Amino acid sequence: MVFKKLLGALGVGGPSVDTVLSNPSTYPGAPLTGNVNLVGGTQDADIEHITLGLVTRMEVEGGGGDYSAVSDFLRVPVTGPMRLAQGQQLSIPFRIDMPWETPITTVYGQTLRGMVMGVRTELAIARAIDKGDLDAVHVHPLPIQQRILDAFTQLGFRFKSADLEYGQIYGVHQTLPFYQEIEYFPPQQYAHAINEVELTFVTSPHQVEVVLEFDKRGGLFTQGHDTYGRYTVSHADADTTDWRQVVDGWVRQSVDRRKSMPGFGAPQPGYGHPQPGYGQPQPGYGHPQQPGFGHGHHGHYRQPGHHGHYRQRGHHGPGMGGMAMGVAGGLAAGYVAGEAIDEVGDAFEDFGE
Repeated sequence: MVFKKLLGALGVGGPSVDTVLSNPSTYPGAPLTGNVNLVGGTQDADIEHITLGLVTRMEVEGGGGDYSAVSDFLRVPVTGPMRLAQGQQLSIPFRIDMPWETPITTVYGQTLRGMVMGVRTELAIARAIDKGDLDAVHVHPLPIQQRILDAFTQLGFRFKSADLEYGQIYGVHQTLPFYQEIEYFPPQQYAHAINEVELTFVTSPHQVEVVLEFDKRGGLFTQGHDTYGRYTVSHADADTTDWRQVVDGWVRQSVDRRKSMPGFGAPQPGYGHPQPGYGQPQPGYGHPQQPGFGHGHHGHYRQPGHHGHYRQRGHHGPGMGGMAMGVAGGLAAGYVAGEAIDEVGDAFEDFGE
């Protein structure tokens, strides 16, 4: 996409930039390639650097309430210092290796409601930095992710929305400081016990951590609550497993576990408060019933000092500051301090928002 205007921050007659993606569709862990095409202005220009950033929007929980922030989560240098002559035309190829944890934005050929992502080109000349328009990127599910999404659909779960939450999931290794939540309304057979289900994939080269959060209904004398399930599945099992049966088993485990608790005492099956000590992973609980079922954990996974939440919104684990150049340094400051690249609406105006 050609900049809508010449790089104003670089002065009248400055160079123009056209970033062209070879294919805007990609997958987690796959490359995104293209060319940055430069056209020199009315005079020679000394370029300090050209950098591409993967930009997205997420929800942040702060002391003053929740808010949306837009920033880049991956920065890839295209070129270092160079001179662009007057009127010179130059095409520079690039390759972005998408992080394995990159959130899904497109399913069944449709953009997930609530998800936006793009590539922004940053060009710096004489200490002036101009950030251009966004080129939309469509991230499709990996086969294992697609099979699990298919299973939820086949079981009658209805997609509600998706978003990114700034924070870390307790007990799950993450390389990005946010995670995606894909939210579903339950089918009729589970509607008596569940308000909604939130699905999260935390993906690595060999496996995927599947985290399910069940927002459960309260009973006549009990309040609602959340429970969690976590399962590890292998990419290799994508086409060798009955995922509808597996996902149905995950959901039934969550519902049935409440029913089997001693002293449960709720007026309806599946409701009530956890007994003291509940929430620790049970030995052997959730182990594979068939290939691909994954090593499972279940419960509330409370962590002292984090109000018992399994998903630590607004918190990040140790080591974030040591992430490599690729995973944006200074990201936490940009999100938490509100130093977003642009206002959300402006940043994604080219996505039709």
